[in-house]
Amino acid sequence: MHVTSEERLDDGLLECSFTLGEIPGTLWTRPGSAPAPLVLMAHNNGLPKSDPRLVARARYTAARGYAVATIDAAGCGDRPRSAADEQARADLRRAMRAGEPVDEIFESFIGPLVENAVPEWRTTLDALLELPGIGGPVGYSGGWAALGIRLAVVEPRIAAASFFAGGFVPRAQREEARQVTVPLLFLLQWDDEGNPRQRALDLFDSFGSREKTLHANPGGHTGTPSFELEDGCRFLDRHLK
Repeated sequence: MHVTSEERLDDGLLECSFTLGEIPGTLWTRPGSAPAPLVLMAHNNGLPKSDPRLVARARYTAARGYAVATIDAAGCGDRPRSAADEQARADLRRAMRAGEPVDEIFESFIGPLVENAVPEWRTTLDALLELPGIGGPVGYSGGWAALGIRLAVVEPRIAAASFFAGGFVPRAQREEARQVTVPLLFLLQWDDEGNPRQRALDLFDSFGSREKTLHANPGGHTGTPSFELEDGCRFLDRHLK
């Protein structure tokens, strides 16, 4: 891991930018505390790791005593986007403007993104757990539910997961949801314009976790109430501390 910059923030947190080969990432910690549980915080749809909503959630969570890390997956943020990815995005925009079905476009686009992102997240996890001040257990929190499902299935170090049901989940991950057994918090915006409500409810029902909780709030895709940050940290506290 190569540290590219460090900044002490006004709230006392340390923001560290790093690279792992071609993978750029950011780590937030509170220096001087005991070894902290690690939370992996993911995003999708090409958003950068510097997205303000993600950064706000990361800093809030780090202030509660966690080490929080995120990376830019391939095709996200400033990382190069393949011609196939750009064509898929163009096809998706065209289909949405025309009111055409978009599931198959999402399927061909999101599925490969998940397959490519999982090894990078596991490599990042390996490197982070070698750092002083970071220990287990590990949690996952993010709007990229499809990635979180795959990680929760293949990565035994993840002890709890919080998913935002605001993105398309490919068929492969909807099937894998039955294999997810870690404690789960599932956030749903009841009026999410891009995520059919019944599909999200069916996904929640599919999870194999004995402990799973659904929080549903009215509003669109970006309308998750701020109090869910506090509830999300209480969930992490129960399972990671």
